[in-house]
Amino acid sequence: MTHDQNWQAPGSAEEPPRYGERVPQSPPAPQQAPQSQQPPAGQPQQYPQVNPPSGANPYGQNPYPSQPSGQGQYGQNPWGQQPYGAPQFSQPGWTPPPKPGLIPLRPLGFGTLLGAPFLALKRNPKATFGSALLVQAISVVISLLVIGAITFFFVSRISSASAEDQDAIAAGGVAAILLGALIPFLITLIGTVFLQGVIVNEVARSTLGEKLTLKAVWKATWPRFGHLLLWVLVATVAFTIVLAVLVGIVWMLVVLGGGFIAAGIILAILAGIALIVVGVWLSIKLSIVPSVIVLERASMGAAIRRSWRLTDGYFWRTLGVQYLIAFIVGTVSQVVLTPVSVLYVMALSAVDPTGTSAESWVGPLVLYAIMIVLSLLVGSITSVVSSAAIALIYVDLRMRKEGLDLELIRFVEARQTGNATVEDPYLLQASGRPTPMGQAGPAGSGSPWA
Repeated sequence: MTHDQNWQAPGSAEEPPRYGERVPQSPPAPQQAPQSQQPPAGQPQQYPQVNPPSGANPYGQNPYPSQPSGQGQYGQNPWGQQPYGAPQFSQPGWTPPPKPGLIPLRPLGFGTLLGAPFLALKRNPKATFGSALLVQAISVVISLLVIGAITFFFVSRISSASAEDQDAIAAGGVAAILLGALIPFLITLIGTVFLQGVIVNEVARSTLGEKLTLKAVWKATWPRFGHLLLWVLVATVAFTIVLAVLVGIVWMLVVLGGGFIAAGIILAILAGIALIVVGVWLSIKLSIVPSVIVLERASMGAAIRRSWRLTDGYFWRTLGVQYLIAFIVGTVSQVVLTPVSVLYVMALSAVDPTGTSAESWVGPLVLYAIMIVLSLLVGSITSVVSSAAIALIYVDLRMRKEGLDLELIRFVEARQTGNATVEDPYLLQASGRPTPMGQAGPAGSGSPWA
C-alpha cells in the first residue's frame, strides 16, 4: 500500500479537492531543538549515539599515525594481530636442543652414542686421527728398534760362538728378548694412555662447537698425563697380582699330584670364569675414570669414586655401547687386515719360494712394511673410535644424572654473545657446581681453556 498525501480520515469536515484543482501548501514549520527528555526515576540518562562517517575519527586525530586514515580503527588491527580485547595466546612450536658441534645438547640416544664416535673422527681428523697415527707410529718404531737391536746382537753372537756355547747364548738371547719386550709394552701403554686423554679433550670441546688443533689438544692433555699413567699402572699391577696369585695356587695344587690335580683343574676353570666376569664388571664401572681425570681435574681416588657413582644404574647401557662399538671396529679391522695378511703370505712365497737368492730379504721387508702401515692406519681408527665412545658415555651420564646439558647450553650461548668469562661446564668444585674459567678445580689446577 502506498501513502497518499491527499488522503483524509473518514468524517473529516474538509472536502477533498476536485480533479485538477491546486491545493495550497502551508510553509514548513521552523525546526526546534529537541527537548531533552528526563528518564524515569531509577534509570540512567540516555544520550543519543552519533555514528561517525566511514574513515573518520570521532576524537579528531588518527590513533595510528603510521597508518593511512581509516586504518586501524573500530576493531581493525593494522599489524595483523587479534583485535583489542580478544585473548592472545602464544603457541610456539617445539624447538630441539641446539647442536653446536658433535652432538645435540641433550641426553643421547643409543643410536647417537653409536654414531657419534665415528663423527668425532670425521669432524677433526688432524687432532684425532693425526694424534693416534703419530703416537702409534712412535710406539712401533721404538719397539722395532729395541727388539731388532737385541735380536741382531744375540744372532751375531750365536753365529760367532763355538758349538758348545751356542745353546747357552741362544737361551740368554731368548730371555733378553722377552725382557726387552717390556720396553715396547711400556711405550705402547704410555702412548695409549696419552692418546685416550687427547681424544677425551677433543670430544669434550667438539661437543661445545670448538675445533682444537693438534698442538692445542696435546698441550691441554699433558698436565693430566701423570694422573692418567698412574691410574693405568695401578690397574695393570692389580690385575697382574690377582692373576699371578690364581696361577700360583693352581700350580701348587697340580704339583701336589693325586687328587689335587683335579682340584687344580676345577679351580682354574672356576677362577678363569670368575676373573672374566669380575674383570668385565670392574672395567665398565671404572671405564670413565680417564674422562673424569682429564675433564674434571680430579685425582685418581676421586675419579674412581666419580666413575662408580656415575655408572650406577646405567651398567648395562654402558656395557652395550662399549662392547658393540668394540665389536664393530674389531670386525672392520679383521675384514681389512685378514685379506692383506693372506696376500702377504702368498706374495712372500711368490717372490722367493726357496729363499736362496741374495736379495731374498728385500721382498719380505717391503711386504712387512706395507703390513705395518696398514696396521697403523686401522689401529689408529680403532683407538680413536673406542676412546671417543668412552668420552661420549661420560658426557651422556652427566647429562642424565647432573643436568650437564643445561650447563653446556648456557656455556655455548654465553660464548656466542662474546662472554669469555663463562664457567667451564666440565669442572666441578666440592659442592658439585662448575668451577669458573681460570680458577682452581678439585685437583688445584686451572682450566686450560681460560
